[in-house]
Amino acid sequence: MPQSLNHKTILITGASKGIGQAAAYHLAERGAEVILFARSEKALETIAAEIPNSHFFVGDVSKSKDVKAAIDLAVKKTGRLDVLINNAGIIDPVATLADSEPDAWSKVIDVNVKGVYYGLKYAIPHLLKHKGTVINISSGAARSALEGWSHYCSSKAAVFSLTQCAHKEYAKQGLRVIGLSPGTVATDMQKTIKDSGLNPVSQLDWSTHIPPQWVAQAMAFLCGSGGDAYLGQDFSLKSNEGRKAVGLPLIS
Repeated sequence: MPQSLNHKTILITGASKGIGQAAAYHLAERGAEVILFARSEKALETIAAEIPNSHFFVGDVSKSKDVKAAIDLAVKKTGRLDVLINNAGIIDPVATLADSEPDAWSKVIDVNVKGVYYGLKYAIPHLLKHKGTVINISSGAARSALEGWSHYCSSKAAVFSLTQCAHKEYAKQGLRVIGLSPGTVATDMQKTIKDSGLNPVSQLDWSTHIPPQWVAQAMAFLCGSGGDAYLGQDFSLKSNEGRKAVGLPLIS
Protein backbone atom coordinates (compact mmCIF):
# COMPACT_ATOMS: atom_id res chain seq x y z
CA MET A 1 0.00 0.00 0.00
CA PRO A 2 1.21 3.57 -0.67
CA GLN A 3 2.97 5.13 2.29
CA SER A 4 0.73 7.65 4.08
CA LEU A 5 2.45 10.84 5.11
CA ASN A 6 -0.52 12.48 6.81
CA HIS A 7 0.44 15.06 9.45
CA LYS A 8 4.10 14.95 8.37
CA THR A 9 6.07 18.11 7.57
CA ILE A 10 8.65 17.61 4.83
CA LEU A 11 11.25 20.18 3.76
CA ILE A 12 12.59 19.72 0.22
CA THR A 13 15.63 21.61 -1.04
CA GLY A 14 16.01 22.24 -4.76
CA ALA A 15 12.22 22.09 -5.02
CA SER A 16 11.74 24.38 -8.03
CA LYS A 17 12.37 21.75 -10.72
CA GLY A 18 13.40 18.19 -11.51
CA ILE A 19 13.47 15.69 -8.67
CA GLY A 20 12.59 18.28 -6.04
CA GLN A 21 9.52 19.47 -7.90
CA ALA A 22 8.32 15.91 -8.50
CA ALA A 23 8.85 15.16 -4.81
CA ALA A 24 6.79 18.18 -3.78
CA TYR A 25 3.76 17.04 -5.77
CA HIS A 26 4.04 13.36 -4.89
CA LEU A 27 4.66 13.74 -1.16
CA ALA A 28 1.86 16.29 -0.85
CA GLU A 29 -0.46 13.82 -2.59
CA ARG A 30 0.49 11.31 0.09
CA GLY A 31 -0.71 13.76 2.74
CA ALA A 32 2.46 15.62 3.74
CA GLU A 33 2.67 19.35 4.32
CA VAL A 34 5.63 20.33 2.14
CA ILE A 35 8.05 23.21 2.52
CA LEU A 36 9.61 24.13 -0.82
CA PHE A 37 13.12 25.60 -0.73
CA ALA A 38 14.93 26.89 -3.83
CA ARG A 39 16.34 30.05 -5.40
CA SER A 40 13.62 30.72 -7.99
CA GLU A 41 10.76 32.64 -6.42
CA LYS A 42 8.68 32.53 -9.59
CA ALA A 43 8.92 28.75 -9.89
CA LEU A 44 8.15 28.22 -6.21
CA GLU A 45 5.12 30.50 -6.38
CA THR A 46 3.76 28.49 -9.32
CA ILE A 47 4.28 25.12 -7.63
CA ALA A 48 2.96 26.28 -4.26
CA ALA A 49 -0.18 27.62 -5.92
CA GLU A 50 -0.93 24.09 -7.13
CA ILE A 51 -0.24 22.40 -3.77
CA PRO A 52 -2.67 23.55 -1.06
CA ASN A 53 -0.67 21.99 1.77
CA SER A 54 2.59 23.81 1.02
CA HIS A 55 4.74 26.80 1.92
CA PHE A 56 7.90 28.05 0.27
CA PHE A 57 11.16 29.77 1.13
CA VAL A 58 13.37 31.51 -1.41
CA GLY A 59 17.03 31.01 -0.61
CA ASP A 60 20.36 29.36 -1.37
CA VAL A 61 21.45 26.13 0.35
CA SER A 62 25.08 27.25 0.12
CA LYS A 63 24.26 29.96 2.69
CA SER A 64 23.84 28.63 6.22
CA LYS A 65 21.54 31.47 7.27
CA ASP A 66 19.13 30.61 4.44
CA VAL A 67 19.01 26.95 5.39
CA LYS A 68 18.37 27.79 9.03
CA ALA A 69 15.65 30.27 8.03
CA ALA A 70 13.91 27.67 5.83
CA ILE A 71 13.89 25.14 8.67
CA ASP A 72 12.65 27.78 11.10
CA LEU A 73 9.85 28.60 8.65
CA ALA A 74 8.81 24.95 8.46
CA VAL A 75 8.55 24.71 12.24
CA LYS A 76 6.78 28.07 12.53
CA LYS A 77 4.18 27.20 9.88
CA THR A 78 3.46 23.62 10.91
CA GLY A 79 4.82 23.22 14.44
CA ARG A 80 7.17 20.39 13.52
CA LEU A 81 9.67 18.91 11.09
CA ASP A 82 9.48 15.21 10.24
CA VAL A 83 11.55 14.82 7.06
CA LEU A 84 14.41 16.72 5.45
CA ILE A 85 15.16 15.93 1.82
CA ASN A 86 18.59 17.25 0.87
CA ASN A 87 18.01 17.28 -2.87
CA ALA A 88 19.60 20.50 -4.14
CA GLY A 89 22.64 19.76 -6.29
CA ILE A 90 24.56 21.05 -9.30
CA ILE A 91 27.12 19.63 -11.73
CA ASP A 92 27.75 22.57 -14.06
CA PRO A 93 30.32 23.23 -15.41
CA VAL A 94 31.59 19.80 -16.42
CA ALA A 95 35.34 20.06 -17.00
CA THR A 96 38.56 18.13 -16.54
CA LEU A 97 40.67 19.13 -13.56
CA ALA A 98 43.24 21.25 -15.38
CA ASP A 99 40.51 23.00 -17.37
CA SER A 100 38.25 23.62 -14.38
CA GLU A 101 37.64 27.09 -12.95
CA PRO A 102 38.33 27.21 -9.18
CA ASP A 103 35.34 29.34 -8.19
CA ALA A 104 32.93 27.22 -10.24
CA TRP A 105 34.44 24.00 -8.86
CA SER A 106 34.10 25.34 -5.33
CA LYS A 107 30.49 26.37 -5.91
CA VAL A 108 29.58 22.72 -6.51
CA ILE A 109 31.11 21.86 -3.13
CA ASP A 110 29.26 24.76 -1.49
CA VAL A 111 25.89 23.55 -2.79
CA ASN A 112 26.29 19.78 -2.86
CA VAL A 113 28.27 19.29 0.36
CA LYS A 114 27.86 22.34 2.57
CA GLY A 115 24.18 22.55 1.72
CA VAL A 116 23.68 19.02 3.04
CA TYR A 117 25.76 19.77 6.14
CA TYR A 118 23.77 22.94 6.89
CA GLY A 119 20.52 21.01 6.51
CA LEU A 120 21.68 18.32 8.90
CA LYS A 121 23.00 20.81 11.44
CA TYR A 122 19.86 22.88 11.70
CA ALA A 123 17.24 20.17 11.12
CA ILE A 124 18.49 17.45 13.45
CA PRO A 125 17.32 19.10 16.72
CA HIS A 126 13.78 19.32 15.31
CA LEU A 127 13.82 15.89 13.67
CA LEU A 128 14.88 14.18 16.89
CA LYS A 129 11.63 15.26 18.54
CA HIS A 130 9.66 13.06 16.14
CA LYS A 131 12.19 10.35 15.25
CA GLY A 132 12.36 11.99 11.85
CA THR A 133 14.04 11.10 8.59
CA VAL A 134 16.76 12.63 6.44
CA ILE A 135 17.04 11.60 2.80
CA ASN A 136 20.25 12.74 1.15
CA ILE A 137 20.26 12.50 -2.64
CA SER A 138 23.34 10.50 -3.47
CA SER A 139 24.76 9.10 -6.70
CA GLY A 140 26.75 6.25 -8.12
CA ALA A 141 29.35 8.99 -8.61
CA ALA A 142 30.04 8.76 -4.87
CA ARG A 143 32.05 5.62 -5.59
CA SER A 144 33.03 6.02 -9.25
CA ALA A 145 35.50 8.35 -10.94
CA LEU A 146 34.13 9.94 -14.12
CA GLU A 147 35.96 12.23 -16.50
CA GLY A 148 34.97 15.87 -16.03
CA TRP A 149 33.10 15.17 -12.82
CA SER A 150 35.82 15.64 -10.19
CA HIS A 151 33.68 18.22 -8.38
CA TYR A 152 30.51 16.12 -8.53
CA CYS A 153 32.14 12.78 -7.66
CA SER A 154 33.97 14.37 -4.73
CA SER A 155 30.81 16.08 -3.49
CA LYS A 156 28.68 12.94 -3.64
CA ALA A 157 31.38 10.92 -1.86
CA ALA A 158 31.22 13.56 0.87
CA VAL A 159 27.43 13.32 1.01
CA PHE A 160 27.66 9.55 1.46
CA SER A 161 30.09 10.14 4.32
CA LEU A 162 27.71 12.65 5.90
CA THR A 163 24.92 10.07 5.70
CA GLN A 164 27.12 7.56 7.52
CA CYS A 165 28.31 10.08 10.12
CA ALA A 166 24.81 11.35 10.91
CA HIS A 167 23.59 7.77 11.26
CA LYS A 168 26.43 6.87 13.61
CA GLU A 169 25.88 9.95 15.77
CA TYR A 170 22.09 10.01 16.00
CA ALA A 171 20.58 6.60 15.12
CA LYS A 172 20.38 5.60 18.79
CA GLN A 173 18.27 8.73 19.39
CA GLY A 174 15.83 7.67 16.70
CA LEU A 175 17.00 9.70 13.71
CA ARG A 176 16.66 7.89 10.38
CA VAL A 177 19.28 8.93 7.79
CA ILE A 178 19.29 7.37 4.33
CA GLY A 179 21.04 8.13 1.05
CA LEU A 180 19.06 7.76 -2.17
CA SER A 181 21.02 6.97 -5.32
CA PRO A 182 18.54 7.23 -8.20
CA GLY A 183 20.78 6.59 -11.18
CA THR A 184 20.39 8.87 -14.18
CA VAL A 185 17.18 10.94 -14.12
CA ALA A 186 15.52 12.87 -16.92
CA THR A 187 16.19 16.39 -15.62
CA ASP A 188 18.05 19.52 -16.73
CA MET A 189 21.23 18.09 -15.19
CA GLN A 190 21.29 15.38 -17.84
CA LYS A 191 21.09 18.06 -20.54
CA THR A 192 24.23 19.69 -19.08
CA ILE A 193 25.95 16.31 -19.01
CA LYS A 194 24.88 15.54 -22.59
CA ASP A 195 26.21 18.87 -23.85
CA SER A 196 29.62 18.25 -22.24
CA GLY A 197 30.35 15.21 -24.39
CA LEU A 198 32.62 13.90 -21.62
CA ASN A 199 32.51 10.34 -20.22
CA PRO A 200 30.03 7.56 -21.05
CA VAL A 201 27.10 9.15 -19.20
CA SER A 202 26.97 11.96 -21.78
CA GLN A 203 26.48 9.35 -24.51
CA LEU A 204 23.38 7.77 -22.98
CA ASP A 205 20.14 8.01 -24.91
CA TRP A 206 17.51 10.16 -23.20
CA SER A 207 15.16 7.17 -23.03
CA THR A 208 17.50 5.42 -20.58
CA HIS A 209 16.95 8.05 -17.87
CA ILE A 210 14.22 7.40 -15.32
CA PRO A 211 11.48 9.99 -14.69
CA PRO A 212 11.85 12.15 -11.56
CA GLN A 213 8.47 10.87 -10.38
CA TRP A 214 10.08 7.48 -9.75
CA VAL A 215 12.58 9.12 -7.41
CA ALA A 216 9.71 10.82 -5.59
CA GLN A 217 8.04 7.43 -5.11
CA ALA A 218 11.29 6.10 -3.65
CA MET A 219 11.37 9.00 -1.20
CA ALA A 220 7.89 8.15 0.04
CA PHE A 221 8.96 4.52 0.46
CA LEU A 222 12.07 5.49 2.43
CA CYS A 223 10.04 7.72 4.74
CA GLY A 224 8.21 4.62 5.91
CA SER A 225 9.28 1.41 7.61
CA GLY A 226 10.57 0.04 4.31
CA GLY A 227 13.50 2.43 4.59
CA ASP A 228 14.66 0.92 7.88
CA ALA A 229 16.75 -1.70 6.08
CA TYR A 230 18.82 1.06 4.48
CA LEU A 231 19.59 3.35 7.42
CA GLY A 232 23.07 4.84 7.18
CA GLN A 233 23.42 3.51 3.61
CA ASP A 234 22.61 4.44 0.05
CA PHE A 235 19.40 2.98 -1.36
CA SER A 236 19.73 2.48 -5.12
CA LEU A 237 17.15 2.62 -7.90
CA LYS A 238 19.71 1.12 -10.27
CA SER A 239 19.02 -2.33 -8.83
CA ASN A 240 15.96 -4.51 -9.26
CA GLU A 241 15.96 -5.02 -5.49
CA GLY A 242 15.41 -1.30 -4.97
CA ARG A 243 12.86 -0.94 -7.74
CA LYS A 244 10.87 -3.95 -6.57
CA ALA A 245 10.76 -2.55 -3.03
CA VAL A 246 9.32 0.74 -4.28
CA GLY A 247 6.99 -0.92 -6.78
CA LEU A 248 8.68 0.42 -9.90
CA PRO A 249 9.28 -1.33 -13.25
CA LEU A 250 12.24 -3.69 -13.10
CA ILE A 251 15.35 -3.46 -15.24
CA SER A 252 14.99 -5.96 -18.07
